[in-house]
Amino acid sequence: MDPQRTAAHEMFDADVASNHLGIELVSAAAGSAVARMRITDGMVNGHRIAHGGFVFLLADTAFALACNSHGPATVAAGADITFVRPARQGDMLVARASERTRYGRSGIYDVTVSRADGEVVAEFRGQSRMLRPTPAPDGGEPEAGERDRPAASQGR
Repeated sequence: MDPQRTAAHEMFDADVASNHLGIELVSAAAGSAVARMRITDGMVNGHRIAHGGFVFLLADTAFALACNSHGPATVAAGADITFVRPARQGDMLVARASERTRYGRSGIYDVTVSRADGEVVAEFRGQSRMLRPTPAPDGGEPEAGERDRPAASQGR
């Protein structure tokens, strides 16, 4: 495995939704990540500004990359976002995620979404939860997709 690649890179390679929307993984290291996305004409709302759901999705992707950079499968337990300024069609948005703290199987991450010129568009805070592996029914290794289940019904 390339020493520059983390578990986040592997997760992103399999992330159909983020890849379909044109999100690019810029970097991922222990507890941090940078992702970017251009706002297309299909991402604007009736006010002709970027739909908040797409801005949230970009921030959530950077958050997922940062919290999965350590290795164990980790999901969102919760998140909130504050929209600071609108983004418009054609804007390149950059989401920078950083780990604030990890405790037990949980963590808190902050993500700043800005335009390429550095002007802040949104601030996001996510709470993560590391999944517990569940044993395979035959007692052997868990199968792909079956090994990690949320401890509760939360998760993504």
